[in-house]
Amino acid sequence: MMEEASRGVDEIDILFFEIGGQVYGADASQVLRIDRSLPEDLALPELGPLRSGGRALVFETSQGESHLKVDVVQGVRPIPVTELRRLPRAASAAPFTIGACLDQARLVLLIDLVETARTQGRH
Repeated sequence: MMEEASRGVDEIDILFFEIGGQVYGADASQVLRIDRSLPEDLALPELGPLRSGGRALVFETSQGESHLKVDVVQGVRPIPVTELRRLPRAASAAPFTIGACLDQARLVLLIDLVETARTQGRH
């Protein structure tokens, strides 16, 4: 039982979702809920063109709730912390892209949902 408790601390629950056929991940603790998307919900062209955008990840920002449109929510899986990689500062990625991990033999970019809302606010 003690081994199970310590193993959970070494893992992060990642919510996997798709935008335009590309799989992304976010810390599941940032997501308040998953809703149907609304026309005014946030869509980020930098993540790819939405195919349907029928769902929205709802998360909290300092300005209140924000919603990011996504095509598909795949689910939440625990990923060992040792398998998460931060992107180097020299990488020319969007400010909301914070790292990457391997999931089912494919590279998945990890994004900070709160930063997606801040980025959109600057445009």
